[in-house]
Amino acid sequence: MKVFVIGAHGQIGKKIVSKLVAQGDRVFAGIRQPDQAQAFEDAGAEAVQFNLMAQPHELAAAFKGMDAIVFAAGSGGQTGYDMTLMIDLDGAVKSMEAAKLAGVKRYVIISAEFTPDRARWPRALQPYYVAKYYADEWLKTRTELAYTILQPGSLVNDAGTGKVTVNPDAGGEITRDDVATFAVATLKTPATIGKTIALINGETPIKAAVQA
Repeated sequence: MKVFVIGAHGQIGKKIVSKLVAQGDRVFAGIRQPDQAQAFEDAGAEAVQFNLMAQPHELAAAFKGMDAIVFAAGSGGQTGYDMTLMIDLDGAVKSMEAAKLAGVKRYVIISAEFTPDRARWPRALQPYYVAKYYADEWLKTRTELAYTILQPGSLVNDAGTGKVTVNPDAGGEITRDDVATFAVATLKTPATIGKTIALINGETPIKAAVQA
């Protein structure tokens, strides 16, 4: 499978790239800075200069021939505009439009827990949740992509457990490694197409949970 990872240099993005390479997929790592390329090339991926501030038709050129796209980008510490809107919302939507232009059907996006429920948005992160909410809604209602939306709980950097709870009643934590493992598993699991899946660490092995 040929997979393009948007936000490959992020904490989850790096793990997704590594796991895809390890299972033999051909991985294209979308990066912002040229000095990020060598590490991905050394790891067996193909680094591609990629800027979510570009127009959809420009982004589509990088997607030609891909089997799937994983959106793991985030505005992080970028400055200059309201980057939460420009990356987490408009960047995500433009990548969806670009996927259509390039003829790519499979699309997985990393979102956040509680995104569908405004009453549960953390006050300090409301702008981020607004961006995630509308990007997710655009994907579901304004595209014909074979999508999966992953909404992980609070992210931690502990070692991966390989176990999760899917669509829990309450929030919780999940390791970035387990989010990456689950995201990679969805790409070859047709049962996840068209689904929005909330995730926290739990007791169900990911191989079983991804089929739920």
